[in-house]
Amino acid sequence: MKRFLLWTLAAIITVASAVYQRVTGPTYPMRGKALVGSETVRFRLPRSAENVRDCEITVKVMNPGLTGHVSYKRFKTEDPWTEVAFERNGDALIADLPKQPTAAKLAYGVFLGTGNQKTSITGLDPVILRFKGPVPAAIIIIHVIVIFLSMLFGTMAGILALDKKSHPRSCVILAAALFFVGGFILGPIVQKLAFGVHWSGIPFGTDLTDNKALLSMFAWIAALIAGRKGKPARGWVLAASVITLLINMIPHSLLGSEFKYND
Repeated sequence: MKRFLLWTLAAIITVASAVYQRVTGPTYPMRGKALVGSETVRFRLPRSAENVRDCEITVKVMNPGLTGHVSYKRFKTEDPWTEVAFERNGDALIADLPKQPTAAKLAYGVFLGTGNQKTSITGLDPVILRFKGPVPAAIIIIHVIVIFLSMLFGTMAGILALDKKSHPRSCVILAAALFFVGGFILGPIVQKLAFGVHWSGIPFGTDLTDNKALLSMFAWIAALIAGRKGKPARGWVLAASVITLLINMIPHSLLGSEFKYND
């Protein structure tokens, strides 16, 4: 019963940290609501899109009198803003933003209203949309499962390190092995397909996802070494678990690969 409760606690912590990391990341869809005239418009706008097709921007608007447009420009350029008018399809207003090279970004804003009176429902700051190459769903699913399991075993290792009657060694081995497979085999495959490079962390770049993986791997290697010859190495294991948990609180895809426009 005690072990079941500990695994339940580890699972809750793992799920909570994984969800937090995902929903706070810069590629998670932007959600919100805005008052346009007498209607409250709720929206979910993409901040990530595959570069094999134009990115569709859809806003549900019940009032047939409301129209609008999307203004966009290439991110970090001196380009003028370009407007794309919404087209109505039932209760939805739809506009397409042109696809961009891998890891390229567009800045855009959504404007709605009647006549010439248009209001930005996205606020003063534009939404940043990053394009990526398509990655087979099977690879993504396996990658996510392996990383999640490594987080689960890593969290459990930390919990067991606090219990002097338990030995965390088996969980440490599984956490380290799974993290290596997920972060250093499957991770680079996903990144190569999505952004054209296997690794963009130290020493080649500042990608926080890669650098987070590197720091976590070092922590688990240290815990493995400290626990050789059957030693519990509770301090090292707890440190590795806490470091990984704190690292997972950093939003996913922050400071990720970014295409540099030359013109």
